[in-house]
Amino acid sequence: MIGQRSNDGQAFNDAAGLPWMVPLPASSFWMGADDAEDKFASPLEKPRHEVTFRRAFALSRAPVTFDDWDVYAAATGTRRPRDYGWGRGANPVVDVSWDDAMGFVMWLSQRTGGRYRLPSEAEWEYGCRAGTSGVFNTGNSISVEQANYLYTDFRGRPGLGRPVAAGSYPPNAFGLCDMHGNVCQLVADAWHDDYANAPADGSARDGRPESTLRVVRGGGWDAMPRILRCAYRDWAHRAARFDNVGFRVACDLA
Repeated sequence: MIGQRSNDGQAFNDAAGLPWMVPLPASSFWMGADDAEDKFASPLEKPRHEVTFRRAFALSRAPVTFDDWDVYAAATGTRRPRDYGWGRGANPVVDVSWDDAMGFVMWLSQRTGGRYRLPSEAEWEYGCRAGTSGVFNTGNSISVEQANYLYTDFRGRPGLGRPVAAGSYPPNAFGLCDMHGNVCQLVADAWHDDYANAPADGSARDGRPESTLRVVRGGGWDAMPRILRCAYRDWAHRAARFDNVGFRVACDLA
């Protein structure tokens, strides 16, 4: 069910007040770090491997916001996360755990009849790269005019030091905002220390659904560029809540 289309025809949402979604084409890409280009490549980001999506899917244009969450909270009576004094509204929601995010996507599916979920780690990186192969989707460098982060890799501090409204920085070639910086983003996968035996079809690597550790991608407002890299990955306890971690949603397309 598609309720509205954006003026440019690129994005849709299934009901007023819900996240805007951007369809991404079925294709292949190389996932993980490339030693030849990326001096910060880590064993956690290897082996670099090809992933092929057989079907198109959609990612939310920006991370889920406090406005989005408050619709959910009003409908279900769930908790309202803290904003740490930075404001709510269009700011990306923080102070939510992986389990909290799962509750949101389950409700979104029930409300719309769509197949909403957290993106897989591969879907997230595919969306982040948006057809590019550099360290960032902006090339091999990134600036505070292109993403919200705090520190340089040499501990300079040119950034704002707080989250800002989702979508405040230029979108990538797929039309997705805040894939680098603003908030780190929870994805569906259980944590593994590398990509050995990772799925090649872009599905979530959650063979251990009971796993307490879940993958986080993207880097946040308090990060430095090396943590914003397309290939960078980290983990969080599924019940933990932070002031720099949020999420975006994915949905299957018929």
